[in-house]
Amino acid sequence: MSRRGFLRRSIYKSPAQLRLMIEPGLAAVDALAAMRAAVKPGITTLELDAIAEAAIRARGGEPNFMLEPGYRHTICANVNADVVHAIPTDRPLGPGDIVSLDVGAVIGGWHSDAAFTAVIPDPARPELTEANEKLSHVTEQAMWQGIARLARATHLNEVGEAVQNYVRKHSDYGVLEDYIGHGIGRSMHEDPPVFNVAVSKRGPEVKPGLVVAIEPIISAGTIDTVVQDDDWTVSIADGAMSAQWEHSVAIHEGGIWVLTAPDGGAAGLAQFGITPTPIA
Repeated sequence: MSRRGFLRRSIYKSPAQLRLMIEPGLAAVDALAAMRAAVKPGITTLELDAIAEAAIRARGGEPNFMLEPGYRHTICANVNADVVHAIPTDRPLGPGDIVSLDVGAVIGGWHSDAAFTAVIPDPARPELTEANEKLSHVTEQAMWQGIARLARATHLNEVGEAVQNYVRKHSDYGVLEDYIGHGIGRSMHEDPPVFNVAVSKRGPEVKPGLVVAIEPIISAGTIDTVVQDDDWTVSIADGAMSAQWEHSVAIHEGGIWVLTAPDGGAAGLAQFGITPTPIA
């Protein structure tokens, strides 16, 4: 979720502050796992919203999306052409749907932010299921490409180059440029911006204390968007399907740690020969 402008403060956290970001990350892990287990035909995104909220509160956290002025839900639930900021509804998910579920938590004043995409198979339309699964897979792998580049980068904007190059190599999808990743810490949205495409400037130095949310948002069609009448839901202008994957990631003295992955990102980073190191 990226509704607000970025809050300006030092972009680098101290070791003690990094440790405080572990628990909100784990609250998001719990919410993601609970929603993954519950996604099926017939469930509504409002029901998924309640499931995510319960998981966060069970760990002693609060949903940080509710801190956004005017937003009263735990998740954003982006179904099909709805790409970001979609409000949960009572519409049941059905065969052929693709849904991106975005969630965040706050504990002790520290934030997390993460998202995944789920595909509801449609046996009657296997080609649609295959297309949606490819869209989700490319988006997820683009995220891991960005995270892996962060582990070895000297400057932050190398992340966007890695994301864009992967998407171009493996698809003809469009990478949204108006909705990007961000720093995270005392606020859900902080400097620095995290681009998903190559840009001319190198961006800030990647060094211990940097914590960012990497979140490629990909369209199977145009990258042009429209805002719906609820003043929240953003949809792909040509009605194409979309996908979003996101993790909050910390660089620390020992290396890299994905705060919103249950294994710190080990499974996703193994393909790059990178082993994440827990924050001490």
